[in-house]
Amino acid sequence: MILVRQEIGDVLRDFRLQKGRTLRQVASKASVALGYLSEVERGQKEASSEILASVAEALETPISVIMREVGDRLAVIEGIDRFPDTVPDELVAKFDASMMVR
Repeated sequence: MILVRQEIGDVLRDFRLQKGRTLRQVASKASVALGYLSEVERGQKEASSEILASVAEALETPISVIMREVGDRLAVIEGIDRFPDTVPDELVAKFDASMMVR
């Protein structure tokens, strides 16, 4: 069984290590308890979107980049060889139309 929380934790740890930051530094900057962030990184706890956003900001990495990496890793685990790197035109048009209504 694929655990999304495990992949999220692995990606957060990888980004933290790439940035040369300690768990303590990121937890402090994100205003998250050190033990909790450690559990998130180990895939033992599911982080809320607010926590993920705070950690992403502390890592100076857009949340979209983090989530894209998670998605890419999940696709590999699921055996998906090819998936689009761009949004299909019909979805872009639908989004543009919905933004005009607002």
